[in-house]
Formats: sequence, structure tokens, C-alpha cells
Amino acid sequence: MSRSPAPERFQPSTFSFSEENLSRAEVVIGYYPPGRKASAVLALLDLAQRQNDGWLPRAAMDAVAKYLDMPRIRVYEVATFYEMFNLAPIGEHHIRICTTTPCQLRGALDIVSRVENHLNVELGGTTNDGKFTVDEFECLGACVNAPVIWIDDDYYEDLDPDKAVAIIDALCRGEKPTSGPQINRLTSAPVSGARTLLKPVD
Repeated sequence: MSRSPAPERFQPSTFSFSEENLSRAEVVIGYYPPGRKASAVLALLDLAQRQNDGWLPRAAMDAVAKYLDMPRIRVYEVATFYEMFNLAPIGEHHIRICTTTPCQLRGALDIVSRVENHLNVELGGTTNDGKFTVDEFECLGACVNAPVIWIDDDYYEDLDPDKAVAIIDALCRGEKPTSGPQINRLTSAPVSGARTLLKPVD
């Protein structure tokens, strides 16, 4: 993830929500009690990031602060704390490879190496064509399906280097790879099939 703010030359001077996102923001704020609209800060930052090609310029954070009647520093604190927010431009597709212990034990570092070589980019970098940004991520919370990669809004699980590259190649062709487990597994059910509760309870 892009944790350092983008240089000043990349920072737009203004940001405003689209009419569609303003409507969405009002719906989200309506989920919270009166006087508690600051609780919607995560959702509004996400809307702003999606509207701005996957990253949050300072102007967008300022707009969220003004909209929610929050001090700007409070919004900056949220945006810089959560790893799903990018503070600098990223590629068209954001690849985040989990390298926490369960994924490492099942070959995540081999996937990192293969993806870096395949795209000719190091972790934290963006390909020359602007198609992919590749980052390391700490625990995607799908440990039973390790190794896991998070690309844009989708998880790809039970991977190996070949499967990871095949997903990336599909994205290069403009295809939408099937998300979830990349082996014969139903969500996070045991690969071996059911072992318990095999008989109905009388």
C-alpha cells in the first residue's frame, strides 16, 4: 500500500464528491445516530478513494473532513492508519500479497518472487504501463485458505506461483478471473471433505 503521501505535484488542488457518491454518503450517514456522523469516516474515505482512481489525495481527505464536520487531522489519522487506503497513485489493478505466517508457510514468498519477476516490478512498485501495483500485506484474515492474494475487491485463495500468474495474465487480457479458492474447495471447507456431523442427530 502507498503509505507515504504523493509528492505535491500529484496532489489535486480540489476534490468534490460526484452526485452519485453524495447520495451514497447520505445513506451511510443515516445509519448512525444524530450527532454521530463522524462514524461514517471510513465509508466516506472509501467512496473518495474509489472516485479518485484508487488513492486519497489530501484534497479528498479535506473534503471528507468538511463534510463530516471533523478536524482534518482526525481524518488524516484514519487514512494513514488503515492499510486499505492509498495515499499516492496506484496502478489500474492493486495486487496485495499476504505474507503473514500461515501464508508464508504455504509458499507466499515463492508467489512474491514469481509475481515480481513476471511483472518486472518489486513490492511497493507499479509496472511501467500503469497496469499493476504490487504490495505486501499483513494478514488478509483468510488463513485457512493460504496463500491468499487480494486484487482490487476480490480474494484469490489456495494459490501457488503458477495460479497467481494465471490470474494476473487473465487481468491483462481484460478478463475477470473467478475469485475465491483456486482449488477444489467450497469456500473455507476442509479440502478432505466433511469429517464430523456426518449422521443426522435424532
